[in-house]
Amino acid sequence: METHKFTAEITRDNEVNQYIGIIPGLPGAHTQAPTLDELYKNLQDVVQLCLQEMSKEEIKNLPEFIGFQQISVAV
Repeated sequence: METHKFTAEITRDNEVNQYIGIIPGLPGAHTQAPTLDELYKNLQDVVQLCLQEMSKEEIKNLPEFIGFQQISVAV
């Protein structure tokens, strides 16, 4: 069994009282939950499902996540 590491983008939607998790660069890897602990588990599950549907070559060619950069713009 091979282990893969991913970085999740996590935001909070206050209208629905949910945390939203997205794995950038992994198609279909997004989920939500009312707590961060539940979101972490849901993200693990969805990433596992996404990877199971991909070939080794597709997994090897996933983009490498570098990070986020804050941008300031005056309007």
